[in-house]
Amino acid sequence: MKNNVLTIFYDGYCPLCCAEMNQLKQCDKNNVIELVNLRHDNFSLNYPHINTKVALRVLHGEYQGKVLQALDVTYQAWRMVGKGIYVAPLKFPAIKQIANVSYLVIAKYRQPISSFLHRYLGIGKAHCENGTCYPTSRINCWRE
Repeated sequence: MKNNVLTIFYDGYCPLCCAEMNQLKQCDKNNVIELVNLRHDNFSLNYPHINTKVALRVLHGEYQGKVLQALDVTYQAWRMVGKGIYVAPLKFPAIKQIANVSYLVIAKYRQPISSFLHRYLGIGKAHCENGTCYPTSRINCWRE
């Protein structure tokens, strides 16, 4: 992997995650973001240093040989695509603590949140029906 590229390991079954990754890639004019779906069959073989179970609970990324997690990935990604002004507050001490707790709650409940956003606000894709998601399906939001 190139040193100037941020690799993001995301949940391809999560509509909320996919929506953010799609938005991020639209802003990535210099191709500095590489997206890797954690749900690919060969993920563990290709990235043995990333614990898939942990990465499915908390966003993981890799930049300049270091593994980043949670909002550190989000901050780095949006900064690299020129939108750093929008995520700069994530580094302010008081906001950072509140944002980290909020992130963990949202990450834990991302499937029902995604379902709600799609059903009632028309945001994202319908990966869930009647409150039930299908994690064994081969749905992949990102065209690879």
